[in-house]
Amino acid sequence: MVLGRSMMAAKFLVAVMIVFMISGEEVTGSIGAPPPVSDAYLQRVARSLKKYVDPLPAMPKTYGYAVEDGRPKPIALTVGMYEKKWKFHRDLPETTVFVYGKSRRDASYPGPDIEALQGVPLNVTWENHLPERHILPWDPKIPVAVPKHGGVPAVVHLHGSVNGPQSDGSSFAWFTSGFRDVGPSWSQATYHYPNVQHPGNLWYHDHTLGLTRANILAGLVGTYTIRNPLVEAPFGLPSGRHFDRRLVIGDRSFYKDGSLYMNYTGNVPSLHPQWQPEYFGEVIVVNGKAWPYLAVRRRKYRFRILNSSNARYFNLSLSNGLPFTVIGSDATYHRKPVTASSILIAPAEIYDAIINFAESETSTIRLTNSALYPFPGGDPPNTHSSKVMKFIISPKKTVDDSRVPAKLVDYPVANVKDAIKKRYIVLYENETASGEPANLYINGKRLEDPATETPRPGSTEVWQVINLTEDNHPLHLHLATFQAARVRGLVALEAFKACMQEKNDATKCDVKKHATGPVTAVPEHERTWKNIVKIAPGSMTTIVVQFKLIDRDAPYPFDATAEPGYVYHCHILDHEDNAMIRPLILKY
Repeated sequence: MVLGRSMMAAKFLVAVMIVFMISGEEVTGSIGAPPPVSDAYLQRVARSLKKYVDPLPAMPKTYGYAVEDGRPKPIALTVGMYEKKWKFHRDLPETTVFVYGKSRRDASYPGPDIEALQGVPLNVTWENHLPERHILPWDPKIPVAVPKHGGVPAVVHLHGSVNGPQSDGSSFAWFTSGFRDVGPSWSQATYHYPNVQHPGNLWYHDHTLGLTRANILAGLVGTYTIRNPLVEAPFGLPSGRHFDRRLVIGDRSFYKDGSLYMNYTGNVPSLHPQWQPEYFGEVIVVNGKAWPYLAVRRRKYRFRILNSSNARYFNLSLSNGLPFTVIGSDATYHRKPVTASSILIAPAEIYDAIINFAESETSTIRLTNSALYPFPGGDPPNTHSSKVMKFIISPKKTVDDSRVPAKLVDYPVANVKDAIKKRYIVLYENETASGEPANLYINGKRLEDPATETPRPGSTEVWQVINLTEDNHPLHLHLATFQAARVRGLVALEAFKACMQEKNDATKCDVKKHATGPVTAVPEHERTWKNIVKIAPGSMTTIVVQFKLIDRDAPYPFDATAEPGYVYHCHILDHEDNAMIRPLILKY
């Protein structure tokens, strides 16, 4: 994290405080703080939970289409948000969570995997049945949704989707139970998902202003799969509910009574009563279970792996050295399979990978994590956070008619020469005089400031993303599809930072002179069209951004210029909430 305070940082800090400071008397819906606990306490709770005693749950599935006379037909779904008790571990008391489901009884953590078909639209009515008060603390002195009549605000974003702005889940389109209160951008209860994009892996989650980190930590997470049998069946990949599995990985900390822990005291309490720069949990949870196990056959399995954590990166590997065969990332297949000994997966990122257990010389394999936290300059994971789950392999041979094809999908190549415009996007961290993080901004601006990124629908742009912080930031653009073309280090970094803090203009600070450091290759298994790209610290990452359907080189079949527009942001949720997020408004 960047140290030092500048005049620009101070101005931004004053501005955001003037706009968003509200007194504690005006805030409704939060719970009283329990007695403070130490890291040692949270680690003792984690240590008390024996690993690999609960089986990995299979994700519940909801179909986003019907079949009549052998043909798929559009349908409408209603999915609610509910408060519910959830059992994270055999030896942990039940935990109160917020979860998605078609009913309270069926609601689950994570929420159901909604299976859609490419070209078959789906309407989803999202209902808020959450209680009057939040189960987790939240900070009233960051930009945050505060309903007049109480209740927990929520709104749903389908991450990685291509749909109109009214169905995107704007941070300002939140609503409370029964739509008693709604945000300034709320316009409709039913969202329309055209499912026009290529087949791939998406997920849905809360996106409420200033509450995203608390609502997702509480459990508002689910997955969404777009399939196209005509494209995918010829691949011959592992399929069916046993051999094609979702892994939703996250980290949580718990009190002894099973309730979720989230810090009640901010890093600068006088400035932020509750907000802290990152949340890291002591317990690793997969599909709603702490350190589960999965009994597998000696054959190939497909795992669609999502990192749903607030801030934790995972560097995943298999304890016996077995490799991953990566076939896709985020919502896109690769051109051909890529072999990787480990996979670094950022918050909100998805990898689609094959593990061939027939090649294992051991009867058990642990899925492990070696990513530092915060990434990349923090501490190594401890004995708890370094372990994810276990695979127990059957000794019997089994028939396996699946395969890994030599070729997958030929999408267009990312070419910086196709861009009609180049933009500089600069990531800042503003700090107090004592060096504590106060907020994080993009281009020195707030979400509420007028949009400066106004691309034309159908266009290709190059964004030069400059990271002046010490953290790696997972950059997410709503609607657009993009990929990293080059990562180049910045030389004379402190001088460049000082100039940028004063002038906030990459061109005036002679970025071309500074962006001459070593080039870091983009890992092969990340070279596809994505909706999350890792932005390394002290570097300038060149990304090619397309505002169209990449598989057909076609325009969006809806008005992408309509209100309320879209956003782009860091997907470390604590950063996004305060306030590393900016509007993205498409214009002709």
